[in-house]
Amino acid sequence: MKDLFIEKMYEWSKKPYQKFLKKNEPWAISKKELLALPKESLGFHLGCFLIKYNFDMQPKLEDHDVIHVLTNTGISVKEEIGMQYYLYGNGKRSLYLYLVIISGTCFYPTEIKYFINEYCRGKKALKFHYIDHSKMLHIPVIKIQETFKIK
Repeated sequence: MKDLFIEKMYEWSKKPYQKFLKKNEPWAISKKELLALPKESLGFHLGCFLIKYNFDMQPKLEDHDVIHVLTNTGISVKEEIGMQYYLYGNGKRSLYLYLVIISGTCFYPTEIKYFINEYCRGKKALKFHYIDHSKMLHIPVIKIQETFKIK
């Protein structure tokens, strides 16, 4: 029940967040084009991620799925909250991030060790949350992970 509530909160907040807070341009690339990139590339891995979970690219929110790929984070509600902790550890600050962390911690107090572990993982990585990942789609995932110490 709590998973459903949090998923609904995300759905309600996604459109205003995209429209009013995200200033970047949507990426001009399709899943098919991502899958045509070299197999070791971030773009190819992103395309595979989208297909695996039957997702479409969300305009202006593409970086979110890239973070999933780079950090090897799943898509369960717990993992989504954990990813926000990771990003907080990596230096990201936003109202949306704070809302997810606060509500997620309240709904999942028994997962606090997992959340703290994700925060520590993000803290150990070099800051990469703010980068325009659309310019990195051709670079091998492993090279990006090694460069930014993403474990």
